[in-house]
Amino acid sequence: MERDPRVCVMGEDVGHYGGSYKVTKGLATKFGDLRVLDTPIAENSFTGMGIGAAMTGLRPIVEGMNMGFLLLAFNQISNNCGMLHYTSGGQFTIPIVIRGPGGVGRQLGAEHSQRLESYFQSIPGIQMVACSTPYNAKGLMKAAIRSENPVILFEHVLLYNLKERIPDEDYICNLEEAEMVRPGEHVTILTYSRMRYHVMQAAKTLVNKGYDPEVIDIRSLKPFDLYTIGNSVKKTHRVLIVEECMRTGGIGASLIAAITENFNDYLDAPIMCLSSQDVPTPYAGTLEEWTVVQPAQIVAAVEQLCQ
Repeated sequence: MERDPRVCVMGEDVGHYGGSYKVTKGLATKFGDLRVLDTPIAENSFTGMGIGAAMTGLRPIVEGMNMGFLLLAFNQISNNCGMLHYTSGGQFTIPIVIRGPGGVGRQLGAEHSQRLESYFQSIPGIQMVACSTPYNAKGLMKAAIRSENPVILFEHVLLYNLKERIPDEDYICNLEEAEMVRPGEHVTILTYSRMRYHVMQAAKTLVNKGYDPEVIDIRSLKPFDLYTIGNSVKKTHRVLIVEECMRTGGIGASLIAAITENFNDYLDAPIMCLSSQDVPTPYAGTLEEWTVVQPAQIVAAVEQLCQ
């Protein structure tokens, strides 16, 4: 915001309250109430306002206080945000970032545990990225703000407390590039967001059992980095996908289709996909845990794949 006066933030409680997860803490004091705009509880309206602002040359960041609330703005995101560049014959670009917390938290209930990446992935004209560390959260956010395309940035409610030393100098992360988290030889594990940590926890157990998993945080949910993914598949010949998204119509299903279409001849075993159960997320903590992939399931899946 210091670098570019066109950048502004809008959403519920983003101003003097600092955001529901304190992502915008202190910005209203520094940049004023117009550049950090507190909105009414009206997602469809302020998302449309953000898209209109982007059309006029601003670079708005629209926060959904919870990703589930952005379903109320689905019309704006789909019919306007994703399509206006095309339907205007290229007269308008929509350099907007739509971001907010999502995923399964700790007993937040079904409506506050949404994973909307499966909903938004089919919208033409939109890029989607999911951050998983403080380093890539900053790098992806800055890249998204500077992009000429509309970008949806998925943050996870349980990752805000992560700490990491990040560079003082300016940097960005490529919006279309996966991250090699752990090189390996035996199996490719593709994951993103919070599941990265479940996978790395499982990887410790797998290494102790003699397996050498390659872990890739895909980060770019649309489009997929098929170059990085493909090179890994050609090396390991086995693929396990681990996601928190729903199994039906999720990111994992799209990944399976892309890998099968492009790298089927390199596979020595069918692709396995571990996803959340196709049920509303229960409020009860023990039941909630059962709906989400756990490290022990990842270990068992790799053992089965590598038989």
